[in-house]
Amino acid sequence: MSGPASSPPARLGFPVKVMARPDLKSNDARRHASGPHLKVSLEYVDRILDHLNRHRIRMYRMSSDLAPYATHPDLPQFHGMVQESAAELRAIGAKAKRLDIRLSFHPSQFIVLNSPDPDLVRKSVWDLTSQAEMLDLMELGPEAVLVVHVGGTYGDRVASADRWARTWPSLPEPVRRRLVLEHDDLRFSAADVLRIHEQTGVRLIFDYQHFWCLNPEGLELRPTVAAILATWPDGVRPKIHFSSPRTELRQLKRKVPGTRRTELVPVPPVWTGHADFCNPFEFATFMRAVAGLEFDVMLEAKAKDLALLRLRPDLLRYAPDVAVRFGLDPAQPDALADEEAAGLVEAAMPAEG
Repeated sequence: MSGPASSPPARLGFPVKVMARPDLKSNDARRHASGPHLKVSLEYVDRILDHLNRHRIRMYRMSSDLAPYATHPDLPQFHGMVQESAAELRAIGAKAKRLDIRLSFHPSQFIVLNSPDPDLVRKSVWDLTSQAEMLDLMELGPEAVLVVHVGGTYGDRVASADRWARTWPSLPEPVRRRLVLEHDDLRFSAADVLRIHEQTGVRLIFDYQHFWCLNPEGLELRPTVAAILATWPDGVRPKIHFSSPRTELRQLKRKVPGTRRTELVPVPPVWTGHADFCNPFEFATFMRAVAGLEFDVMLEAKAKDLALLRLRPDLLRYAPDVAVRFGLDPAQPDALADEEAAGLVEAAMPAEG
């Protein structure tokens, strides 16, 4: 999918936790006995939106725990909190649209639509319905999505993928309208989700690191990205996920056999693990390989917004041709570097309260 020359700049976003501001909470994390509520979470999101706007960050993934216990089967007193918060959700949606900040959810790994256990599927659908309802009450457009993975293989990868496709028609309409499917790094490849798309029409998410970790079909990069972007309808900008793998040597404690002592053992990196920051050379190489394709980029680095604040001046310094795609001003590398440094200072400060 390619866009006209007048298309707005691509967005960079990050998920959930604001590392540069430890005082900004992503959701009401109190235990159920303390009466947590979606309205409290939305107050936190409101402050996060202000922070994002100050730093010109135009995409954010909200916590999947935004509405605490809203679908907990044993705590019915929380089940009405989404409707109780309709006015607050509308206000947050209006603010996000006014600030041009794209919002989304990525439900937890416990959301499994291809499970052989019908009870787990029903609970997963309930969770997805609740999150789709929040996006609808925010009155957000089709770019505000719910990202899920296929799930487990359960001993038969092909049958498990087919089971996901068979579940699709039974999903409530708001869920089907919001749901997008992502390939993963261990079980279901880009080719697998493209086949599921052919069966269902579900939109897809391309994940850069997952593509390199799991591509047994040997698909080429650019055609795969283009095919996945083409699953989105015209007029709705797709988004992709980008992260770099961890490369550093780790040391883990291990018990010395036959003794009570422990020792530190060097362990090589696992390539499925996310690095703290994004490698700017890797990012620029990827963006040049897919030049002409239009999408926003969710950074899944472990340092969250700090990785985004670092990547922007890195792009201006090392890849100005890529920086321009994100609307970065070539005359402002020092200002962006100062912003990154300030973010690191803020992140090191203790949170209030």
